[in-house]
Amino acid sequence: MRVHLTATAAAAVRRGHPWVYRDGIAGGGEGAARRGERRRGESAPRAGGAAASGDVVELSAEGAPFLGRGLWDAESAIAVRVFQRTQAPKLDERAIAERLERAFALRDGWFAGRDTTAYRLCNGEGDRVPSLVIDRYDRAAVVRLDGDMLAPWLDRLLPHLARALGARGVRSIGLRARAPLASGDAEGKKLAHLHGPPLPDRLFVRESGVAMEVDLARGQKTGAFLDQRDNRARVRALAAGRRRVLNLFSYAGGFSVAAALGGAGRVTSVDSASAAHASAQRTFRENGVDPAAHEFVTADAFDFLEKAHARGDRYDLIISDPPSFAPSERAKPRALGAYRRLHTAVARVLDRGGVLCAASCSSHITAEDFLATLDDATLERDDLRIRAIHGQPEDHPTLPAWWEGRYLKFVVLE
Repeated sequence: MRVHLTATAAAAVRRGHPWVYRDGIAGGGEGAARRGERRRGESAPRAGGAAASGDVVELSAEGAPFLGRGLWDAESAIAVRVFQRTQAPKLDERAIAERLERAFALRDGWFAGRDTTAYRLCNGEGDRVPSLVIDRYDRAAVVRLDGDMLAPWLDRLLPHLARALGARGVRSIGLRARAPLASGDAEGKKLAHLHGPPLPDRLFVRESGVAMEVDLARGQKTGAFLDQRDNRARVRALAAGRRRVLNLFSYAGGFSVAAALGGAGRVTSVDSASAAHASAQRTFRENGVDPAAHEFVTADAFDFLEKAHARGDRYDLIISDPPSFAPSERAKPRALGAYRRLHTAVARVLDRGGVLCAASCSSHITAEDFLATLDDATLERDDLRIRAIHGQPEDHPTLPAWWEGRYLKFVVLE
């Protein structure tokens, strides 16, 4: 099957962008691509027939009979994920398995010891295996698919995965799959078993020597936010000598335990989910830290900040790592407003001489966008400067042409 691209979409593919949106398909978009229609006078190839998710398609453009090969997604706004840009012999499970093996081999050198047993084995587009994410949690691995185009390939890829991961000590493989919630049309996620012994609901892993509980059954993403690993280590170093630390949107307490281990006198963890605090407290105990010496508050972060300001509370290290405020480009203006309100409220309870660590995990918010929500006017103070700006760690690689992959911003102001 063949898909003819607009000049703009073709240029993006040539630069190495791994996505083709539906409006990048010339002469009719999704309908023409799926039905093989042609308008009068057109001779350019389309995806013939009714292409199904997972079908291999060849990409072409005006003056370029071959741009590459990819997999079709019948439902997503991203119509094609691009896998090959050269005339490789074939796009099949063996070709994809070779890409996976290269991704795994890179990590072999990065995480050779037992100090860190949780990390990303494959970062989808960043490892040139679009839509496929694999996270390792010691002897378990969790697969997550972005879109439907690789779902028909899983059965064929599983023997390769089991063999390659088994050689690295991974015994169990699960899939973070979507499941309907009892409430109706919303979607939840469940952990489906793919290979090996059943995966535990919860387990402890190590991150730079620190124990961390991971909820595989009900946790966010594949179980934990592995992309903040290096930033948790930075918070541990920043916490030395700090009297009062505030961790907003604390989830399972990764930043909180890092601060406590770093020497913080008292850490206050704020999250709207009480179950997350229970996980955080187990992580504290596993690391030999008494959770009773710290504070766990179940509350909305904005409401907490308002009340803390009214009480006159002050903190000398604050970590703010909210969920994505901008899940789509359309939500960007509203998201920027939410970041400004959040950062204004945070600055009001940050002590003079304190450190603010502000994070954003939305690809629709650029670094410059985010920094504009941390300027003097927003923070209502002029004593802070940018100490550092960090992104995701090396096991979350990206591509030069794929700006969407540079989603994580972690700004340290002091």
